Amino acid sequence: MTAKLIDMQPADLAARLKQGRAVVVDIREPAEFELRHIKGALSRPLSAFEQAHLKLEPGADVVFTCRSGMRTNANRDRLAAAVDGTAYVLSGGIDAWAAAGLPVADNVAPPAVDIMRQAHVVAGALILAGVILGVRLNPGFFVLSGFVGASLMVAGVTGFCLMAKLLGFAPWNRGAA
Repeated sequence: MTAKLIDMQPADLAARLKQGRAVVVDIREPAEFELRHIKGALSRPLSAFEQAHLKLEPGADVVFTCRSGMRTNANRDRLAAAVDGTAYVLSGGIDAWAAAGLPVADNVAPPAVDIMRQAHVVAGALILAGVILGVRLNPGFFVLSGFVGASLMVAGVTGFCLMAKLLGFAPWNRGAA
């Protein structure tokens, strides 16, 4: 039987955590998790979620979260398949948690620009380069723009961004993690 996912407010999660009744599962990528997460949360990136094999204590409420709640909502069926019974999604994600004044674990030395913004900058530069080269040199360069655009669409739908993963290996990003 797969779980039914129910929305949970930050204050409700805080109360359950205080009572030891909840387990928070953060589905963001490792670099995002390193920057900021709910203390005690498990990191189970969406890009390798099925391989992560959640090991949870019986009777604990499983609460899935991401940054804003968009990824958890977009992947409800996938998340529900990993849990038997009832599970929860943190409404508004860690942004809502922090806005409610609840404690977060912050990385004191994050990269100057977070990994997803770096991916957006690189993607925009590649698309622009493809268009300029396609107009000035050879129309075949438009394929570069199309490929990057398609990759961004796949990243938005699946939550897996290959460019962000590759940027995670850059020296300025490895030092922070």
